[in-house]
Amino acid sequence: MKIGSYESSEKNNVGTAVTFFLIGLGAGALAGLLLAPKSGKELRRDLAKNLENAKDTLDDWADEARDRVREAGGAVRDMASRGIDRAADLAEDLRETARENVEPLRRAIKKS
Repeated sequence: MKIGSYESSEKNNVGTAVTFFLIGLGAGALAGLLLAPKSGKELRRDLAKNLENAKDTLDDWADEARDRVREAGGAVRDMASRGIDRAADLAEDLRETARENVEPLRRAIKKS
């Protein structure tokens, strides 16, 4: 038996939860439809209706996920741009400071 600490993976929690939710949703819907006293025609119509509703819901979720990814991409680009600008400013400040500190040393070396 291996002894150690358990560390959960934060990345997989959402995917796992959605997967189990969809499995439970499907199993519950199927059980409800199969146990309900309906004719074959009514059952097929209800199945088609529920399938269409599930498809619409998944399409909505996919659209929302795409929108969130686009927003996150824009935010990342903005942050990267600000980081590049800040790095350029810091580099210029460093060059100026180096020039200011090196010039007196050059003069001192030339005099000696």
